[in-house]
Amino acid sequence: MKISKHTIVFNSDKIQGQIDRRKMTISNDLRLTNHPVLDLARDGRRKVSITVDGSRLDVLEGEILAAALWANGFIALGHNPSAGSPRGMYCGIGHCYECRVTVDGVEDVRSCLIRVRDGMQVSIQNFKA
Repeated sequence: MKISKHTIVFNSDKIQGQIDRRKMTISNDLRLTNHPVLDLARDGRRKVSITVDGSRLDVLEGEILAAALWANGFIALGHNPSAGSPRGMYCGIGHCYECRVTVDGVEDVRSCLIRVRDGMQVSIQNFKA
């Protein structure tokens, strides 16, 4: 579906969005598959398993945790303790702390700054006001 000259082209009906003067493709698992600047080749990347709140996920080796969570449908990574609004990946570069999760028992890990590794245990944090 074309929205304007600034459209992202998706293979999935799950998301629609806009970006300036670029065409990208996203797969059904919410991963980008084509980008005009980034090399997104998956060749040679094996799948590894992580566990998120007891559910096993197969993710791409070396993938950023926030991207792996997003690709598997974990968009909200907790809730704001005062407003109750969902938290999730926002800045993607470690400044905002909105993507914090617990990794292997360590709380407040920014998921946008850590790569997945086989056997990683992740918990979505539920903050209390």
